[in-house]
Amino acid sequence: MNINFPIFQETRYKSASQIARVVTERWAAGNLYCPACPSEHVVKQPENTEAVDFICSDCSAAFQLKASRQPFGEKVMDAGYEAMRRALERDNFPHLFLLHYDWNFRRVSDLSLIPSYFLSLSAIEARKPLGPGARRAGWIGCNIVLSYVPPDGRIPVIASGAPIARTIVRNRFAATRAMGTVVSLERGWTLDLLTALRSLGSEEFSLGEAYTFEGRLSALHPNNRHVRPKIRQQLQVLRDLGFVTFLGGGRYHLKSI
Repeated sequence: MNINFPIFQETRYKSASQIARVVTERWAAGNLYCPACPSEHVVKQPENTEAVDFICSDCSAAFQLKASRQPFGEKVMDAGYEAMRRALERDNFPHLFLLHYDWNFRRVSDLSLIPSYFLSLSAIEARKPLGPGARRAGWIGCNIVLSYVPPDGRIPVIASGAPIARTIVRNRFAATRAMGTVVSLERGWTLDLLTALRSLGSEEFSLGEAYTFEGRLSALHPNNRHVRPKIRQQLQVLRDLGFVTFLGGGRYHLKSI
């Protein structure tokens, strides 16, 4: 994988943002590979294809690319909130590549991958509606809140300018696939509990420590009034998916990332 951007000599693009978008998309078209199968290439989709920027021609995995000159913070701006919500509920959202680049040196600094099934409704934040003077007045966009994506679902592809071995990336991706087997409307609970457990900073934890997230999970899922039984049920789900091991005596172990 070549971290350097292709040479850009066209004159039809004037603004810096347009040029950066074209350059990063061309870099991606020439360097991205499919993490879901052995294919070494992904195919750029036509302009204005909704939500999808690249598709693997071998396994049909779909990908969206977000690129930024600045390191990604807590939030990533995305498309319309309602469209995003529907896509997640229908399991129809692409995997997400986050590309941070150094424009001074015209190269990629970091690239990470979030599998589509690691995005839940909790991670989608509605932005304020556009004002009455805007061309699309009233339209509501959304942000992806990265702090609600478990670290299990943030897979490094390039780190500090150094590409990660493809076998490692593909193995990490394969290890996440079990999460995609959970029904989309139920998966939010599973992801939110996994995110909370990872925030403990220790791979071993107790049921009591899991219960400390009762208030946080209740706020995320206000329609569920029986939060503690739900936590116990979701611990069983995480165990069945391979993310948690029961140690006995009310103690658990999180799988190493």
